[in-house]
Amino acid sequence: MKPEEILQRHARALEARRPWEGVWRECYEHVLATVPGTGGPALFDGTAADAVEQLAASLLAELTPPWSRWFGLAPGRALTGQDGLAAEAQAAAEALEQAADTLQGHLDRSSFALEMHQAFLDLVVAGTGVLLVEEAAPGEASALRFQAVPLRECVLEEGPSGRLETVYRAARLDRAAVAARWPGADLPPAGAGEPDGRLRVVEAVWPDGTGYGFAAVLDGVDGQARMLARGRFARSPFIAFRWMKAPGESYGRGPVMRALPDIRTANKVVELVLKNASIAATGIWQADDDGVLNPATVRLVPGAIIPKAPGSSGLTPLAAPGNFDVSQLVLSDMRGRIRSALLADRLGPPQDARMTATEVLERSAQAARLLGATYGRLQAELLTPLIARCLSILRRRGEVPPILLDGHEASLSYQSPLARLQGRSDAANMLLFLQAVAALGPEATAQVDRPAAARHLAKILAAPAGILNAATAPSPSPLPSHPGSDPGAALGPVRAAIEE
Repeated sequence: MKPEEILQRHARALEARRPWEGVWRECYEHVLATVPGTGGPALFDGTAADAVEQLAASLLAELTPPWSRWFGLAPGRALTGQDGLAAEAQAAAEALEQAADTLQGHLDRSSFALEMHQAFLDLVVAGTGVLLVEEAAPGEASALRFQAVPLRECVLEEGPSGRLETVYRAARLDRAAVAARWPGADLPPAGAGEPDGRLRVVEAVWPDGTGYGFAAVLDGVDGQARMLARGRFARSPFIAFRWMKAPGESYGRGPVMRALPDIRTANKVVELVLKNASIAATGIWQADDDGVLNPATVRLVPGAIIPKAPGSSGLTPLAAPGNFDVSQLVLSDMRGRIRSALLADRLGPPQDARMTATEVLERSAQAARLLGATYGRLQAELLTPLIARCLSILRRRGEVPPILLDGHEASLSYQSPLARLQGRSDAANMLLFLQAVAALGPEATAQVDRPAAARHLAKILAAPAGILNAATAPSPSPLPSHPGSDPGAALGPVRAAIEE
């Protein structure tokens, strides 16, 4: 696309986003503290802000726990579904396990946990989050660089697959930042169209059939658009994901949107309660206009003498019209509904320390049932593209072999606490079946392939591949480790092509 066409498409997409900006602004103003000096409503109740922090932290701990393996790579159907390839499958499993360890090490050394938490905050508040995954400069601790992109900078469009594949990002950068990010870019003379010393840059990523096109356009300088950089990616660097969506809409809807009426009401109730409490503490006084009492000179201090005319009631307190009990009932109801909408009572730490292990597991299972659709969407729109993008970058560095996550040659499994909960349920069902078969006698037991059952248990419980022996070969071929060898040679048919 030409620079002018990119700016026109960005303007049309920005116009389509306008109806969402008002509700987003209100959600952020009532939940996340605004930047000092930008205004916004006065906040009196912090229930929603606390619940949002808990929900974002719970999502991070349940889906992508820091310093813990939350994903795994395993051979696909091409190896595991054929007889006589047990040794090859074992070698491929070990090679994939090594690739997963390499990726996990880069994630641990990067700022992934920090940026992912910020992206989850956008997801909870506005319903849509955007994470930028880039290749770091050589020599840094990690090959991966992550950045949570604020939703206000992004304009999104759905692609043919129903995902947010077209991303426009507008930002104002100084000339040094533009030159550092895109060396060799054609910049106009200094001072032209730069009232604040910054340049407006629009980045665009869109699907082009076999990959993703990329362009960076300089807008508003000397009256014309300039192309700063152009390229393409095998995997999109911008990963946009949603909490939930309504049919016909592109942007997501977050839990804060659903709880916004209660959040506004609770904030107003707390404001009124504080005003009523101030009246109850300091009082409102009334006095007869008797010509003796001067309210301007009255001081309500211990030992004060207040003059009044004969027959006058003097200075008397006015009863407060508010009812604290009713206010507290309304406020308790509002706060309970806010915490329920933001899942603070389901994903937060258990309130009862005497809960048994069974009760804790049932509580986790209930949370999984309530958030099944949301977790499924996050798995499809966030986790899978994230792993594919990271593997693509590491493939460029030569640190992992080419891996195609299509389920046929290699499959991606999730080992987060939520996924392990489902794995434990599947393992319990399988063990129940084996116990029932054992009770039927030796003839029924003979029908069970015990090594296959052990391998299946290891798979659903995410056990390391190195603890299993090959079924047919006495010893699987070890991975080559001498200098200059190909770390992906043991993958055999698992090899595919992921090119950046």
